[in-house]
Amino acid sequence: MKQLIVFTFILNLLFIAGCTSLSPYKVPVLQGNIIEDKDIEKLRPGLTKDQVLYILGTPLASSPLQSYRWDYFYSIKIGNQNFGERKLTLLYDSDNLLDSWNLEDAIDE
Repeated sequence: MKQLIVFTFILNLLFIAGCTSLSPYKVPVLQGNIIEDKDIEKLRPGLTKDQVLYILGTPLASSPLQSYRWDYFYSIKIGNQNFGERKLTLLYDSDNLLDSWNLEDAIDE
């Protein structure tokens, strides 16, 4: 009987110790447009806005007041930790053709 009590105590102790390492599942949150390197490589000066839409999709921010600028943004977050951000800014000329772009990568570790 004494061995059964000791065995039960040890079993419960192991169970409780195992449960302390458990944490709730944190859902990865992907926000914005997925900006991949292979898509950036397809960008060329002189592309029309329709061609850029086909490559990258709809921009996150485009203003009628600044029709020459499109902004794309992508971030990956799990819980409170940010695993990375990408910001892509496209600039168009007066003929609505792609003039230049700037890609900013920010990865937290």
